[in-house]
Formats: sequence, C-alpha cells, structure tokens
Amino acid sequence: MIPNALRSVAAHGPRSKLKVMMAGDGVVRAPGVVDPIAARLVEAAGFEAIYMTGGGLSRSLGFPDIGLLTMTEIIDRLRFIVRATDLPVIADADTGYGNALNLVRAVAEFEEAGAAAIHIEDQVTPKKCGHYSGKELISIGEMTKKLDAALAARRDPDMLIIARTDARAVEGMDGVRKRALAYAKMGVDAIFFEAPESLAEIKQLREDSELPLLINAFAGGKTPPIKVGELAAFGVKIVIFPSQLQRVALRAMQFGLEILKTGDVAGAEIEKLSMSFKDRDLLIGLGEISQLETRYLREDS
Repeated sequence: MIPNALRSVAAHGPRSKLKVMMAGDGVVRAPGVVDPIAARLVEAAGFEAIYMTGGGLSRSLGFPDIGLLTMTEIIDRLRFIVRATDLPVIADADTGYGNALNLVRAVAEFEEAGAAAIHIEDQVTPKKCGHYSGKELISIGEMTKKLDAALAARRDPDMLIIARTDARAVEGMDGVRKRALAYAKMGVDAIFFEAPESLAEIKQLREDSELPLLINAFAGGKTPPIKVGELAAFGVKIVIFPSQLQRVALRAMQFGLEILKTGDVAGAEIEKLSMSFKDRDLLIGLGEISQLETRYLREDS
C-alpha cells in the first residue's frame, strides 16, 4: 500500500464524506492542526474531520494571527496535510487574500490542493483573529459579490463554501443576522458565526437561518465554554477546535525543556510527556515505507 504522504491528492472521497455528514444527524468535530503529523493524530483519535487553522499556522511560523501569511504559504501546508489523511480537511481561507478576483484564484488553489471545505470571512484585508479587538468589516454588498465569485469559481460542487461573519463584535446581533441572511441567499453551504457571546445568540441565529452553522469552540476567547452536545442540539453541524492542540503542545514543550535543562534526557518525567520512538514511527508510516523498500529497492537473489 502506498502511504498517504506519497500519494496524489484524492479529494473527491473526503469531500463527499463531509457533504454526507453535513446532511445527516449529529455534528462534525474538527480539531485544528498545522502539520501532517497532527492530522494523523486527529484521524487516529476517531474524529470526523480536520480543521487547518490559519491562526495556528501563522503562530507556528512565528507570526500573530493578523493576516501576515500569503495564500501560497497556506496552500503549501494544506497540500501536505490533505495527503496525510483520509479525513475531510476544512481549510481557513481568511478573506480570500484580497478582493473578489483574488478570491477566485484562492478558490481554485484550495480546490486543487484538496480542501473539502473552505471558509471565507467578511473582514477587511488583512484580517485579524476573530477574538481580537479592533476588527473591521467590508460591506454586505462587497461580501455578497465575493461569495458570488467564490461559488462561480469552484469546479467541484462537493467542495463546501462556508461564509464567515465577524459582525458580532462590530455590528452586534442585528448585523450578524442581516449578514447571515444575505450570505445564505447567495447559496453558500453553511454560515460560520464567529465569536458569539452566548449559547442564546447561537440559538437565535439558527432560528433565523435554515443554513447549517459552524461554531469555533475554545476556551479563552469571547465565546464562553460550550459543550459540543449543546451546540448539536441547536442544529450546529460543524464544531472546530482551532487552537487547543497547538496550545497543549506548546505547554508540553515548555515542560520538556525545563526537564532537559536538568540534563535528565531520558528520565521518567520526560517520558510521561513523550510519545514513544516506536509509536511515533508507526504514526508517520515508517512501516509502510519499509515495505515499499523491500518491494521496489531490493533485487531478488
């Protein structure tokens, strides 16, 4: 068997899988990742999808989440993540990296790279993290034109186009409702309601719009902690967890570095934090590579 990392992108299967899940009961849970090995962990843990987080990717490259990465930097990482897993990958396409024409190209690039879904937000370019202060929005008219362009640009109707609105912090719930209804009329597949401040607000938007909702669930931002079961009860179809894995990994590395400074490189404390050498190699598919070496690189005697 050819390992995922060495195969060409097979996007149709994961896209169809996500579309079926969106039409069914339950909620799609998508932890945020920034690299292929984390994507493998998410798949092994039994989640339904993977979220390629733009904010997490920015931070992994040493930048805050304020729109400093280019589209090509995002797409390059997306290709590696898509190849590493059979799960659908929901990708953060920010604002589409400019105006409607920039977005047309972005849709083509994300689609070619294998994304099962992308979300596009209504902030000005460059954007900010949805839980930062000082966000600015483009007009409803400009955003609907951008969504119209995005929908026309996709070639595979199974790739979902999700409209994100950051209006809660700028225009209040009235703005969220107006924008969500306008975006829904364009024919997008779901609405990403960013940074709601209560479960009641999510329920309100769900009652106003028949479209499926995507909600960003994590601790520390503007949205209070909400359990996935509560969101599912209100018809939320996708829940992303953008930053949790990265923050856990960063804290674990801090602990590991404290131990390494003592010189105890193989002690019990650091082993508690560590995946074993063997398990790491299994996760990354070394056994499959070894089988290929036996089959293709060694001549029969």
